Amino acid sequence: MYYIVESGKPFEQASADLEAAVTAGGFGVLHVHDLANTLRSKGFPFAEACRVFEVCNPGQAAKVLGLDLRLNMALPCRISVYTEQGHTRIGLIPPSDLLAGLSQDPALLPIAHEVEAALIKMVDTAR
Repeated sequence: MYYIVESGKPFEQASADLEAAVTAGGFGVLHVHDLANTLRSKGFPFAEACRVFEVCNPGQAAKVLGLDLRLNMALPCRISVYTEQGHTRIGLIPPSDLLAGLSQDPALLPIAHEVEAALIKMVDTAR
């Protein structure tokens, strides 16, 4: 259900390396949510670092939406860089798991697997 790797890099370096890997992998970074800073700015104590990168490949997104427009609610893909007890981690929910839970259209599986392989390569490159 999750693909998570531990990185030997500091959080900031892993974040920068992920952004570079996303671009090199033919995807774009649409937005980065700094969840940790957002929580702290709202008065909630949060000791860890956590950034969620919204990433997209427009061609793949168009294929998915062409098969089931409702899946717009599951897009774009998200990759997180976060710390947990002093360790930097990078992870995602595999698109094949996510889309299989939302649609029964068998034509989605090849697209989901292709996107998933690309995302995992990005995570492994950034690790």
